[in-house]
Parts: sequence; structure tokens; C-alpha cells
Amino acid sequence: MAEIRFGTDGWRALIAEDYTFDNVRAVAQATAGWLLRSGQAEGGAVIGYDTRFRSDAFAEAAAEVLAGNGIAVALASRAAPTPALSHAVLDRGAAAGVVITASHNPASWNGFKIKQASGSSAPPEVTSEIEQALPAILDGRVGAGLASDGAGARIERFDPNPPYLDALREFVDLERIREAGLRVVVDSMYGAAGGLTAAAIGEGATTVHELHGEPNPAFPGMRAPEPIAPNLGAQMRLLEGGGYDIGLSTDGDGDRFGLVDEQGRFLNQLQVYALLVRYLLEVRGERGAIVRSITTTRMVDLLGERHGCPVFETEVGFKHLGPKMIEEDAIVAGEESGGYAFRGHIPERDGVLSGLLLLDYVVRTGKPPSQLLAELYEELGPHEYDRVDVTLREEEREAIAANAAAAEPPEIAGLRVVSRDTLDGYRFTLEGGWWLLLRFSGTEPLLRIYAELPSADLVRQAIGQGQALVGVTP
Repeated sequence: MAEIRFGTDGWRALIAEDYTFDNVRAVAQATAGWLLRSGQAEGGAVIGYDTRFRSDAFAEAAAEVLAGNGIAVALASRAAPTPALSHAVLDRGAAAGVVITASHNPASWNGFKIKQASGSSAPPEVTSEIEQALPAILDGRVGAGLASDGAGARIERFDPNPPYLDALREFVDLERIREAGLRVVVDSMYGAAGGLTAAAIGEGATTVHELHGEPNPAFPGMRAPEPIAPNLGAQMRLLEGGGYDIGLSTDGDGDRFGLVDEQGRFLNQLQVYALLVRYLLEVRGERGAIVRSITTTRMVDLLGERHGCPVFETEVGFKHLGPKMIEEDAIVAGEESGGYAFRGHIPERDGVLSGLLLLDYVVRTGKPPSQLLAELYEELGPHEYDRVDVTLREEEREAIAANAAAAEPPEIAGLRVVSRDTLDGYRFTLEGGWWLLLRFSGTEPLLRIYAELPSADLVRQAIGQGQALVGVTP
């Protein structure tokens, strides 16, 4: 059995291999121990799950363990997106939350996310404490409590979606969107956010056509429920054919977001984050700190500079972004994976809210997504981006890691390398502020190679050079 480790957001593993009921109960017991030791257990816990295979049963197993430790549990009565569970932690004043989900991973995976009382992802010091408790639990030196022994706390069932929808309605003027007459295509990717965008908007002049809104743990027709171009063919074809104004998509647990413009073109996650920041600053008139991960666009730095807003950089993962967002009272936080969080809501990614805010941007400016992007580039200059994921075989990982650590190129894509750092992976900052990053995934056996440069051709050159630096074949 592989060691149970928490990555950028939770523990994830292959179902029936390492992701088993015994292991889920062990992680739940370690989570209960953390709550008891921290003195927070009286606040209870919220537990939810997505639409993956047996996620509901895994959630019930986790609930039994926490309840068996005397911790009151509110267990979701239906699949719900992770942001709805994060909101429930705050709304109910719970001490913590657990979400059974593997987010955007392929169908054969499941996972275990932990939320703090703030609704944000548990930071590294919490997940490290939980990891350290696991060996004693797994070898039987510490038992897992069970509610059925008569001494446990109660398990309450609740629906997290209605209060979450109310929170969305408070954050965005949905009446304005409802009456705008937009024709919206939503792809819910068979995940936990199915139906929620339409439910939030309600009936009116704006119409919502939903694709893949029904739950399906196999996620047919896509490698994984990740809202990126290779998985959004049906939505892109609909928009290419005319008759629709915008395409919104969410991943398997509803915390990541993807955007397709009125011409059927996918806008990448860095473009979307820059658009959201520009909307908050120039349309909503918000001011304050901006938080971004190392892997996302430097366009937000330029926007922050123009509007007098400081920008803070973190490692990848909302376990880093969320705490920084809280610390700085930031107006927004975002990462390259398509996760964006907003002040006044929850310090956690929310794919449904991201889509509603972009609808508001279109309605309040009267401009389609393609025009908004064109204006962004007119203001800041073009910023092109791409990411290549290299699947790693165990026997080659050590050599590739050594090559990455040793890489010190004088230039990349014809641009001089001005600095190299290891904040999260191996980053090469180029003249002009452009960058290339080599980073090993915290959740999958992958090397990710990222680049942001002023043209798509230069991005391709940089990524190809990154592959050559570590010794992998394009």
C-alpha cells in the first residue's frame, strides 16, 4: 500500500487500490484526533461528497468515525460541490469540514479534503499532523471510533445547496443577469455542481442550456472532469454554431471553472483570472490585496500596479492561497488550475460563483467575452500561456528530478534568464517578467511544465526547451 499523503488539496488515491473504506476510516480517525487535540471538537464537523463512485458511502464511513469520537456531524443528504460544503462550515459555525472528492482527477480516483473553520483548505501544518497520526492508526495501535457503539455523537442529515444558493444570490445581482437575455451554455461535467447555475439564475429572459448535468461517476467522453479545452468539445461546438453568448463549465466537485467565448474559443485559466481581477477593480470598484499562485498570470501584477493594489505570490494550492487571502483581507485569490476565491464569500475556490461573476461582467459592460479579452490585451499587451503534463514512470522519476534540479539555462526561447528560484518547483524568470516553471504535481505522478510569454510561438519554444532540460520526449 502506498503511503497516505496530502497533496496540494487533500489526499487522493485509486479506488479499491489505496482508496479503501479502511483507509478512509483511518484518515477520518486522524482528523478526529486533530480536532480533539486542538480543542475545536465541540464545534462539530460538516461532511459532504461529490458524484464519484461510492462517494456517499465513503462519506458515511467518515461520519461514523467522527461521530464515534464524540464529534457532532452534519452529513450532506446529497452530492454537493465543495464550495457549498465550505460555505456550510462557515454558515453552521462548524470546526471543520470533510469533502469526499478527487476534484478533477479521472474517474478511478477518489479523495479526502479537509476544511478549517474558516471554510478554507487545511494548511500544511494541519495535514502534516494528520499524516503523522496515521501509522499508529493503520497498524492498529489506535482504533477508529464508531457511532454504533452507543457512545458517539449524533449524525444529522442536511442539504448544503439551498443556503449556498442564497449566498450566491447575495453576492451577485442575479436579477440583472436574469433579465439580460443571455443565452448561456453550462457544462457541469457530470459533477456535483449540476443544475446549480440554472437554479441560481432562475427563470427569466436569460436561458441556461446545460450539458452533462446528470451525475455519472464514469465521466464518459472525457479523460477527467477538468474544465479545460480537451474536455469541452461539445460545449465549444455549440458556441461555434452560433445562438449562444457564453459557455461556463465546472469540474467534478464544482470548485474549478472554465470559460468558452461566444465564438467557441476556450479562454485559458490565466486569461480568466486576469478578466476577473479587471472586473473586480474596474466594474465593481473593489480595492485591496490580490493573491495569486506562482503558476498564474503576471497580468494581475500589472493590474494591481495600475490600481494601487499589492499582489502576493504563494505556492500552488489553496492550502497556501486561502490563508494568505485571509491574512491580507484580499479581494481575490486565484490559481492556474481554474480556482478563484472572492472576498465576502469564502476563502476557497468557487466555480459556480466565478461563472456568475463573468456573466455579470458581460451584462454590465454589454460586451462579449472575446471583446473583454481583446480590451485586456490592448491594456496590458498579449500574454500567452500553456502547460504540458508529463506522466512519470516510477523508474524515471529520480533521473528527471535530478535533471530539473541541475538545470541552469542561460536563456529560454531566446530570452535571457534573469533569475532561478525553487519556491514551488524550478522557476526561471526571463527578461520582461516572462517565466517557465518545472513542477512536480502534488496529487498525481506528473511533471508539469508551465510557461507564460508574449506569443504562442514563444510559449511552445519555452515548453519544448523545458522538456529537453529534464530529458523527456515531446
